[in-house]
Amino acid sequence: MSKGGYINIPSDDYEVESSSGIPSPLPKGEQVLWQGSPEWLSLAIRGFHIRKIAVYFAVLMLWRLISSRSDGASFAGAAGYALMLVPVALAAIAILVIIARAYARTTIYTITTRRVLIRSGVAMPITVNLPFKQIDGAGLRLHADGTGDMPLKLSRRDRLAVLAIWPHMRPWRLTRPEPMLRSVANAGGVADILSAALTGSRVPALRPEAAGLSPAETTGTGLQSAIGA
Repeated sequence: MSKGGYINIPSDDYEVESSSGIPSPLPKGEQVLWQGSPEWLSLAIRGFHIRKIAVYFAVLMLWRLISSRSDGASFAGAAGYALMLVPVALAAIAILVIIARAYARTTIYTITTRRVLIRSGVAMPITVNLPFKQIDGAGLRLHADGTGDMPLKLSRRDRLAVLAIWPHMRPWRLTRPEPMLRSVANAGGVADILSAALTGSRVPALRPEAAGLSPAETTGTGLQSAIGA
């Protein structure tokens, strides 16, 4: 867990907190700059990988068809055997879509003049509190649908538990999890807000070299287009 901690929201406080995404009044002088939630379809595609699941089942059905035909089955029989997987595939995708919609509905990202807050959780909401002093930098990856992801690189002395921030984390960062504002609409505009807030707090945008990219692979937005999903 981060030294800054994450806040468990008691059940009797949830009704008040759920509409704002902020568990308690902000200190005097601190202001909310932006609030938003993930776009559920983008979250389902990139966070819960429904396209990859669909492709997996399509390949599996094709393999069943070819395998059955090679064993001497008729085309109709082989096709019927392959299509038996359709209900399973639809059920799996439907479950992931339901989970993605639930997370998108219950998640609130907040950027203030001093911190980033991630309120998330379907059954047990928690709020992850990330003061700017814990953030070494931030990145941006834009998607074709206009949404984008903004991972936050924490200082080496601060660390979060994976279960505290999933699915709002940069993929494949398990030893040093990086929280991420995921599938945000108008991501370029939100990135400018975050960049200005971090710059005002003397926190740099993530350098492309730190993300393993060359400068040619970044864009001209306020945050570097750095982190892959």
